[in-house]
Amino acid sequence: MKTRAHEHGAAGAGARARRAVRVVRRARPITPARVLLGALALEQIAYGRAAAPRPPAETRGVVLLMLAASAAEALEARGPRGALALAAAGATGFGAELAGVATGVPFGRYAYSDRLGPRVRGVPLLAAAGWAVLARPAWVVAGRISDRRALRVPLAAGALTAWDVFLDPRMAREGYWTWPDGGAYEGVPATNFAGWLATGLAAFAFVAAADGARPQERDDGALALYVWTWAGETIANAALWRRPAVAAAGAPAMGAFAIAALLKRFR
Repeated sequence: MKTRAHEHGAAGAGARARRAVRVVRRARPITPARVLLGALALEQIAYGRAAAPRPPAETRGVVLLMLAASAAEALEARGPRGALALAAAGATGFGAELAGVATGVPFGRYAYSDRLGPRVRGVPLLAAAGWAVLARPAWVVAGRISDRRALRVPLAAGALTAWDVFLDPRMAREGYWTWPDGGAYEGVPATNFAGWLATGLAAFAFVAAADGARPQERDDGALALYVWTWAGETIANAALWRRPAVAAAGAPAMGAFAIAALLKRFR
């Protein structure tokens, strides 16, 4: 009896040890992308708590840190294809901005100030970084919801446009760009969101050609960035920045995509 008990105990201990080894093996290593994403989260918390209007240098720093984190995450998760997709989205968005500032199409009439740094034909170079940064999380979120390309491209464009429901009112309010004719939503016209949707459709058609693979576990960093932005912007607008209308509009807009993607990811 003692022998059996001893053997049973040894077997149980061995099983527990094997499970512990499997957990250790599954533990994700610390990588440059994860370090940058963590640094970005901390920087965004500090940025959100600072009194508005924040210095332009701080805003530019956040954008550049987001670009570094997104580029590192895309390279780690997808390799050269991920980097190509990021570049395609940035280039498409920048081209749309050049057309928008020059002609008013597709976003409506608007103009950038000099607060985002050097400009080309009135468009800051950082605008390309902004489109690249936002596109990668939106693409992964859409891929979690549906892996059919015919649906994924418009879903990604929608997820991208939903993000701008938070972004545009804040940036316009702090003087990074202006809408001379105003608009019904926090001074932003409906044409802006139609332009984001149209530009997103074009950008994600290129992204799909560069890297149309279905999201895997290694793409969770981009998913986390979208979900983090949704939660952070909702809390900041509702509790810190006293912009309840923006929180009420942006929370369901981004949340519809974030929640659907999370449910598919963890079902």
